Amino acid sequence: MTSQGLVENQASIIVLDDESELRQMLQHYLQAHGFRVQAIADSARLDVLLARSPWDLLILDLMMTPEDGLSVCRRIRAEGHTLPVLMLTARGDPVDRITGLESGADDYLAKPFIPQELLARVRAILRRQRMLGGENPAAPKKVRFGEFELDLAQSLLTHLGTPVEVNTAEISLLVALATTLNRPVSRDNLIVRARGRSYVALDRSVDVQVLRIRKIIEQNPSEPRWLRTVWGKGYLLSGDVIA
Repeated sequence: MTSQGLVENQASIIVLDDESELRQMLQHYLQAHGFRVQAIADSARLDVLLARSPWDLLILDLMMTPEDGLSVCRRIRAEGHTLPVLMLTARGDPVDRITGLESGADDYLAKPFIPQELLARVRAILRRQRMLGGENPAAPKKVRFGEFELDLAQSLLTHLGTPVEVNTAEISLLVALATTLNRPVSRDNLIVRARGRSYVALDRSVDVQVLRIRKIIEQNPSEPRWLRTVWGKGYLLSGDVIA
């Protein structure tokens, strides 16, 4: 098997488009080229799929109702999902392309398109992800917040260069927050990242862990500066990437 075939057989793709005929065509075409594909018609189903298991790519239609593609893309990015997004649209206006990319999409393809072009875009995105090594190639290796520094690769928290004793659950949560530094991450997404997908979304132990982390890194835990609650969206770790 070629390296390209290996990548495709391992790649899982969600196709979100409210146009039934196009959705089914894309599913059949991509499956015929070795991908595992789930085709869905609305963002509610997308939320379920993202909560259940990791995915390698989302093909997302821009012009949908009631939640359009731009809104979906912005929302899943705010929730901390970092899978690549290929946005489809019937519009050809360059402004729409820029808007789509600014909302968090990785690439953009205007309708109508030939299937071979879509396939080339999909392969290019997956190849880029593979070369960069993971779901979120832009994730930092070290971050700093106040007098604290977090080494994500070693799962090590230090204060002015001195290691800080933090339990496994709390350091896992800090690492999960640091991979989306300065962006809010939903509670359920943090549970998935820090503890694995076997934990149910009703697990609220993450709230207790956040309180404990604040007691370590905040001068005033009741008025946090670095690890803040963003109402309706989740938690946000503020700081600077240093490596």
